[in-house]
Amino acid sequence: PEVTAENPFTDVPADTWYTDAVIWASENGITAGTSETTFSPTNSLTREQLATILYRYADTMGDNVAVSGNLNAYTDKDKVSSYAVTPMTWAVEHGIITGTTGTTLSPKATATRAQVATILMRYTAE
Repeated sequence: PEVTAENPFTDVPADTWYTDAVIWASENGITAGTSETTFSPTNSLTREQLATILYRYADTMGDNVAVSGNLNAYTDKDKVSSYAVTPMTWAVEHGIITGTTGTTLSPKATATRAQVATILMRYTAE
């Protein structure tokens, strides 16, 4: 898609392979920076960040992002950041993300490549 916004992030150079993708995701509300002016493009992604990005993308695409449940089955539900509660709940309800154990979500853990592949596969199958 065409990028129409200016690059809001000082740490995203104007000429990288990911510049337009970052600007597009930001201008469409799919992702935010790690601050008002930084994106931190080389940082790892947490499970809750991945759920949030996917949730916002699904919403942008017109998918059903309604949430009716909660994360009470997980002992670490209180570790989910406030911005990620609804996206994590949505991802769990739709079977896109499962716990790292039967009772833990590990929202702050880095999403492994295997987890990302599995989560994307589950989302596209939904």
